Amino acid sequence: MLERVVVDKPAHPPWTPSWLDLACAQTGAELAALFKCVFPEDSGSVGEGVRFLDAQYLRCFGNDPGPEYAYSASNDPVDAESEGPDNKSLIIEDPLHKRTGPPATSALGRLVERLGLSILETRLILLAGIVEQHEGFADILRTVNPERKPCAALGLAAQLLCRNGDRRRFETLIHTGRALNAGVYNIEGNGPLYNRSIVLAEGLWAVLQGHPVWPRSLPYTTLETVDWGLRGWLEEDAVARAVSLIAHGTDVTINVCADDAQTALHRAACLVAAAGQSPAAFLFAERFDAPTLKLLAVHCLARGTTPIIALSPGHNQTDPSLRGVADFHGPWIVAQFQPQNIGMPARPLLQLNVERLNFEATETVWRCALPDHHARAPELATRFPLEPHLVAQIVADLEVQGRDNPPDHVAAQIRARVGIGQQAGVKLVRPQCGWDDLVLKKDRRAQLTEAVDRLKHQSRVINQWGFLKNRLGARGVRLLFSGPPGTGKTLTAEVLARELGVDVLVVDISQVVSKWIGETEKNLEQAFACAERTRAVLLFDEADAIFGKRTEVSDAHDRYANLETAYLLTRLEKFEGLAVMSTNLRNNIDPAFIRRMDYIVDYEEPNREERFKIWQCHVPARAPLASDVNFAELAAVFPVVGGVIRNAAVAAAFRAAADDQPMCRAHFIQALKREYHKQGKSFPGHDQELST
Repeated sequence: MLERVVVDKPAHPPWTPSWLDLACAQTGAELAALFKCVFPEDSGSVGEGVRFLDAQYLRCFGNDPGPEYAYSASNDPVDAESEGPDNKSLIIEDPLHKRTGPPATSALGRLVERLGLSILETRLILLAGIVEQHEGFADILRTVNPERKPCAALGLAAQLLCRNGDRRRFETLIHTGRALNAGVYNIEGNGPLYNRSIVLAEGLWAVLQGHPVWPRSLPYTTLETVDWGLRGWLEEDAVARAVSLIAHGTDVTINVCADDAQTALHRAACLVAAAGQSPAAFLFAERFDAPTLKLLAVHCLARGTTPIIALSPGHNQTDPSLRGVADFHGPWIVAQFQPQNIGMPARPLLQLNVERLNFEATETVWRCALPDHHARAPELATRFPLEPHLVAQIVADLEVQGRDNPPDHVAAQIRARVGIGQQAGVKLVRPQCGWDDLVLKKDRRAQLTEAVDRLKHQSRVINQWGFLKNRLGARGVRLLFSGPPGTGKTLTAEVLARELGVDVLVVDISQVVSKWIGETEKNLEQAFACAERTRAVLLFDEADAIFGKRTEVSDAHDRYANLETAYLLTRLEKFEGLAVMSTNLRNNIDPAFIRRMDYIVDYEEPNREERFKIWQCHVPARAPLASDVNFAELAAVFPVVGGVIRNAAVAAAFRAAADDQPMCRAHFIQALKREYHKQGKSFPGHDQELST
């Protein structure tokens, strides 16, 4: 028979009251003493509340007798003190018990120190927040509140704290006190002054309790500080000065500007981290008013964090301003993408313009991100000059996917991260065709090969040999393809993209061009930025629609059209990627664009031999062909471009499939005839003659 073994359960560790527990118990005991003096003994719900307050005090202080309500002869209620038990350590100072102040490392301690709050203001904060400590506190305060709200009324606060009847100092605090102006608590209600209620700032009591939570009304965003390759940037004079100001808690606004909001946010976070401080980032989409910013400032003060705010792209704020937080204590970091106009507070301002990392820094980024593939860091730095935070995200994605050779999958992951499919006016094309699918004259093909080599060997020529040093857009290559429709201009862009291992971003002119002033430039900037982030080939098909010649200004339309052209000239010149512009009418392109082209490739209608190769390219080897099909004959008889040949080959294939027989000569002839009719051209020869 098995013996029954009894295992003693471990006893729960004794409960140790926190600083906030002791402070609330002390405040509750003073309320109980006041209620016992004012209300009849055991008067209904008030009596129940008093018993709860007494129980809370006994729970925290044991047999220590609670305070009694008595008027002081002193003019200042907080100066009247008497000795209390030596073995208790409260953080407030009250008329009957001499206590110590709040710990400097606590949230309330930081508020008291940074705002210079008096003991009376500290007690008002405790009285405002006590309702969130326990439902019993809320119930008793609701009972005595004139508007039946679960919070302390100003009249109750005055009776509790103004023992000598002099309320002048109290009224000064509730009208112009530092805690009130900073937004630590608010006065709510529309009735007489002393019937109004004291309400703590949203979510602040949870912070005082030590919970790392933010109010839902604040657009807090989590940022991981990644400082790979940023040592050189942090050592720049202006940046090093900003780090020093943040480290010393100087009252200053630091404006960090970058090409996009995320880069500005992450650079600002690294700036704060380099100063040994904790950053708190907020990305605003719409709400950007003074009360929200004041709430943000209070939470950052309580946490001891440095705030970083930014406006997300596409925000609806017409005139964002930070002037409402001019009294904020400590550094205030603004992260914005250029260009923006944010009203800065009336305090010292330090401007930091973030430039793109140079090749050495980008190489360090990739070497730190992929230490097992450090030999490929120069290649990755050349192809993907990305910010450290984005590289860290991409590497984390690749690790989750378990890729065997991560560097080979970087391009695909960048595409997924950037979200090209959501970009307005841009269409993603995955390259499928290679050099074997492109039929061009040797000199044209040599130009294209040279353009690809220019991108592949940038590391050596620009970084090692020092060519084009500090020149804007030095890493960009700009090509112009001109020629009749269907001669392979778009196909060439796809071939170049496949050779480089990237995608093609085709700019949809119909979606980019807008009648609203400034919208066209905004849409184009998004297309350029998207191509730069993904290192994709940026293709402007029918480029003469937006790269056309500037005209004499005869009305407002001409003036704004010329402004768009001027913007394109500047943006194209500093573009760091492969940009391709295709046009059927080269003469319509503004000469200023022609000058900025690195390569101009003229496309002509293919000759007989080239047409023969094109026919072979567009008819797969596994396609069923009848014995009467002769591509040499089709190339000799029909002088058409590659686009027409492709359409005719596809149409002939479908006709053959419908007839359930191999593709024969008649199928190709009928398909070509339709292509001629589509173009409004006369069909060469007679049907009977061609079909024999």
